[in-house]
Amino acid sequence: MLEEVARDVQKHYYDQTFHGVDWNAKVREAKEKILSETSLNMSLAHIAAALDTLNDSHTFFLPPPRPFRLDYGFRTVMVGDRCFIERVRPETDAEAKGLKSGDEVLTINGLHPTRETLWKMDYTLQVLRPQPGLQLILRRPDGEERQVGVAAKARVTQRVTDLTGGNDIWDVVRDMENEEHLMRARSIELGAELMILKLPEFMFDQPDIDRMMAKARKHQALILDLRGNPGGAIDTLKFLVGGIFEKDVKIADRVGRKEMKPEVAKSRGGNAFTGKLIVLVDSKSASAAELFARIVQLERRGLVVGDRSSGSVMEAKHYDHHVGTDTIVPYGVSITESDLIMSDGKSLEHSGVTPDEMVLPTGKDMANGRDPALSRAAGMLGVRLTPEDAGKLFPFEWPKE
Repeated sequence: MLEEVARDVQKHYYDQTFHGVDWNAKVREAKEKILSETSLNMSLAHIAAALDTLNDSHTFFLPPPRPFRLDYGFRTVMVGDRCFIERVRPETDAEAKGLKSGDEVLTINGLHPTRETLWKMDYTLQVLRPQPGLQLILRRPDGEERQVGVAAKARVTQRVTDLTGGNDIWDVVRDMENEEHLMRARSIELGAELMILKLPEFMFDQPDIDRMMAKARKHQALILDLRGNPGGAIDTLKFLVGGIFEKDVKIADRVGRKEMKPEVAKSRGGNAFTGKLIVLVDSKSASAAELFARIVQLERRGLVVGDRSSGSVMEAKHYDHHVGTDTIVPYGVSITESDLIMSDGKSLEHSGVTPDEMVLPTGKDMANGRDPALSRAAGMLGVRLTPEDAGKLFPFEWPKE
């Protein structure tokens, strides 16, 4: 696996200098560690660690799937420079131990989460080295601190999945359908004045975006909620940009090993939404979601409200591999093939989008289900929407177990 991943990076990574990293030396170092390793988890981690030296948000190892899934029962989010419990799943050990939305997370297994490290901690605990439980130090909104151990809930899956027939393929189909349901677009219409559109990811085709914009054109203003949106397909980004501009817009220049055409969004002309626009982002808004928000700023098309975005903006491709013949073990790697330079001459990688107006929820806001950012955005467009009411518009849905 290491050798295949290393060859892919050597051949496809956009920066032939590897940002000054001696890539061959890093691969040799990882190989030596793997040869002396007795743990499969740690062996896979050494491959991931080699890729991490490139410090690239879109270049990472995709290890083989495991025959189980762990759910720690809660989700975290960075708000400003502080980490909070965002959600707690009902009927889990996390709920039984008293974890609440709005609790500040001071440490996870002894490590202090930051904007730079939280995603790596999630990647390690969810993908590379899942743990049966976590030790947390939390701070309540009232200032009380406590230490708590949370056990993960395990769901055992099949060790071997047969995709040639039987029930296995239908289990895969059901999982995909459940994921599609969670990732659907949702909208709220508040009279003729305002429509609020929540996009959880950028995986929609042109007819989907056209239908959304046709609905938006019936209103004077649009709030596009991209909070928690990790990005997705560059084509969806082009469709959405083309749906809010009456002219073609260059998204970014692509910088890689060879000369590449810039990414350009074609306008939908008279079918574009031309009303007032506000985009909501937070620390989980990444990739295409960040590009969209920054284009709105650079083109002076509207305003961006919320928290600074992730700063994870590159153009990458997944390379898939497997070990075995009839029975295979799949794995792969995501590799950045181009950096994206916007019209101001800058890349968003590691910097993100700074909102025109920062609106950060407090621990008490999260504990009480209030959404001050959405409330503020509506107010800026002349629509009264309390933080309490804003927090009820798009109820959170947990993935099915």
